[in-house]
Amino acid sequence: MLWRASGLEDYSIHATDGLVGRVSDLLFDDTHWTVRWLVVDTGGWLSGRKVLLPPSALGSPDAERREVPVGLTRKRVEDSPDIDTDAPVSRQMESDVYVHYGWLPYWTPAYVAPIEEATGAPPGHGNDEHTAAHVADAADSANAPHRGDPHLRSMHELRGYYVGATDGDIGHIEDLLVEDGSWTVRWLVIDTRNWWPGRMVLVAPSWTAYVSWNDHRIGIGCTRSQVERSPEFRADMTVDRTYEERLSEYYGKRPYWL
Repeated sequence: MLWRASGLEDYSIHATDGLVGRVSDLLFDDTHWTVRWLVVDTGGWLSGRKVLLPPSALGSPDAERREVPVGLTRKRVEDSPDIDTDAPVSRQMESDVYVHYGWLPYWTPAYVAPIEEATGAPPGHGNDEHTAAHVADAADSANAPHRGDPHLRSMHELRGYYVGATDGDIGHIEDLLVEDGSWTVRWLVIDTRNWWPGRMVLVAPSWTAYVSWNDHRIGIGCTRSQVERSPEFRADMTVDRTYEERLSEYYGKRPYWL
């Protein structure tokens, strides 16, 4: 199922013994366009801090209850490492969180990509010596100079980026559509209302010609008229496989599920 990233904001995070906070942001890596962390604001429930939770630790979002389950206790979350939300999340910060929970970091060879699980238990979770060794190795590698920046980007940062076609600007990024289970960013929601009133369209991140993070700009390899004639996206519509097939066929792109 695809979720609007902005719609997940303010969803409650429900631990095994009660609420622990609300989603305040999503952090995704700019290489694979995969959500790596949910930033959870614990204000009003725990210590009022912001903490990181990997999507692989979560169950499926519940739209009716507006909450996301996590297979952890409130105390376990409360004792997690502090993060500085005013600075980029470093690999060391990420490593500290994984060491705290005893989970395999996503950048290790032994890591298994997130899959949807009813229990909410993350892949690589365990207390055996094999897992502990990988976690320790990840902690050491986090301090290695070559690791550098993990290239994490904020959903809040991306919204508002200008979008340009091959022959001129067409709008800005309004939102992201994220697939639960894999937590991959499947579509960028582009608002073109400055050019074509009331119209929004979808473009896959893999279709972008370039992304300039410094200039807050994304380029797509098609013309403005191609975008104007593309299947329209509405905020109240459900993006199903039929619509995705139609969109991929229009742009002559291979569907991501193939």
